[in-house]
Amino acid sequence: MIPFAAAARRIGQGEGLVVARLRYGQRGWNGAAEAPVHDARWALDELSARFPALPIGLIGHSMGGRTALRVADHSSVRSVVALAPWIEADDPVEPLQERRVLVMHGDGDRITDPRASAEFTARLAGLASSATYIAVRGEKHAMLRRPRLWHRLAAGYTVGVLFGKIDRESAGGELANTLNQALGGQPKLTL
Repeated sequence: MIPFAAAARRIGQGEGLVVARLRYGQRGWNGAAEAPVHDARWALDELSARFPALPIGLIGHSMGGRTALRVADHSSVRSVVALAPWIEADDPVEPLQERRVLVMHGDGDRITDPRASAEFTARLAGLASSATYIAVRGEKHAMLRRPRLWHRLAAGYTVGVLFGKIDRESAGGELANTLNQALGGQPKLTL
């Protein structure tokens, strides 16, 4: 997630953006224990206490995406970007009420299911403030085929929601159009 943090810092510089990365206390979801959820809630409480006036945007990949979707009900969270998230059919949508959500998934992912992500995002209609699903053609779980696309969209969406600032580096072209459509709440896009 280091390149995502760097992109967010670059795009959000001058806006008061603070970037924090979380390392989980233990590996794995661990069934009903939902181990990363507890760590993420702790981190959100710490960030909210340290920066009480700042809204929070979450970016997570795979299990981190699932975790971000699960803890979005924290009072400081405004947006979630879930990248190739691990989604189960019974994952709750309620934590995303009145949040802005972007889910991106490579159509060639064989680790987590792009269809589950698309279906989950569709379930957010009428609950989330906006929910957009972006299918990334030819991309797999590791997001290595077009990494800059992933970085710029995730960071650009987060900064766009939190500060209303559009990434100048992405100005013009398909990437800027997709970012603007996602910020506008277009439900389904393909890149």
